Amino acid sequence: MDDAALKELTKKLHARIAEIADERATNADARQTVALDQASVGRVSRIDALQGQQLALAQDRNRAAEVHQIEAALQRVADGSYGVCIKCDEEISEKRLRFNPAAPTCIACAK
Repeated sequence: MDDAALKELTKKLHARIAEIADERATNADARQTVALDQASVGRVSRIDALQGQQLALAQDRNRAAEVHQIEAALQRVADGSYGVCIKCDEEISEKRLRFNPAAPTCIACAK
């Protein structure tokens, strides 16, 4: 992989981390504890709010996992092993990395 492609993919990785941070900030209220005050909220509304909260928490866990993958990819960039499959040490195709810049494995090992 040439330096221009590596620089472009690194830029994409940093941009995605910034997007995830924005998403987490935007959805912070949805992850808050649901009030159990039946006088102001009915039972069905409270259950609906609890489901919404759990969905928001699950999305947040998925975002955290994605950030972890991106940080691992950035570490591979730093140590010079980016673009090399972590399982078989073969080169990951540039097409795959353009689709998912944080991909740690080649197509064959991902299956």
